[in-house]
Amino acid sequence: MKEIGGPSEVAPIRRLLLKQPRDAFVDERRIEAQWRDLHFTARPDLKRAAAEHERFVGLLRGPETELLFLPRDDAAGLDSIYVRDAVVVADRGAILCNMGKAQRRGEPAAAARFFEGAGIPIAGRIEGEGRLEGGDVVFLDERTVAVGQGYRTNAEGIRQLRAILGDDVDEVIPVPLPHWNGPEDVLHLMSLVSPIDIDLLLVHSRLLPAPFRQWLLARGIELLEVPDGEFATMGCNVLALAPGRCVLLEGNPRTRRLLEGAGCEVRTYEGREISLKGSGGPTCLTRPLSRG
Repeated sequence: MKEIGGPSEVAPIRRLLLKQPRDAFVDERRIEAQWRDLHFTARPDLKRAAAEHERFVGLLRGPETELLFLPRDDAAGLDSIYVRDAVVVADRGAILCNMGKAQRRGEPAAAARFFEGAGIPIAGRIEGEGRLEGGDVVFLDERTVAVGQGYRTNAEGIRQLRAILGDDVDEVIPVPLPHWNGPEDVLHLMSLVSPIDIDLLLVHSRLLPAPFRQWLLARGIELLEVPDGEFATMGCNVLALAPGRCVLLEGNPRTRRLLEGAGCEVRTYEGREISLKGSGGPTCLTRPLSRG
């Protein structure tokens, strides 16, 4: 099994990184100290979160999928359950992000400590004034990367990412993100775009820049439109386990029918504590380290 790499959002997951609530939330005292400052919509319940996460992980297990779990680290807070954001994966190794959300700045270093102990190579780091979060980085194919540019990821972060990726990719496409609810709210590119299969994306077009949407269509990519009423419940945040096999947060029945109508296999999970309260769906809760 390849240790890391296979820059795709839809190829079969071979190695997957997660973090359990007991290691991200830790205890009731830490939850109480942090949840308001981190802009959770409500106080998460640790016991229920653990049960939800266990069932979620059960959907991801398979004979050809290795699961790794980030350990507890005092540099990381409640948001560290959303492991995608601290790291981008390239063929040459992990790229450590530099978080746009100030309260999350310790997460990449925590991930680096785990990677070094696990023998996972690090290809580079976003540094200085550069800001980059993994939820803004979408591999549209193995040679083409779209990167949301907004309150969490800036132009300097995108420039550094392009330099680290080098000739491993042909295009790095900045995608301007809207103001939406302002800098304190989370809006990543993966809030608006979820790759489901080769040339099939689940999207929320109302918030996509028109030039980017036109570019996708010109490449022959089919766009499935998330119903307006299910955007707020993260209907657009879907994890592809393999081409056409995906995981969706419960409470989005119209999105599920849309995906199944396109021939997809859909698994759902309850995520009130681990997803809705922290505004992080299945892509946020996972960081595929190896696909293919």
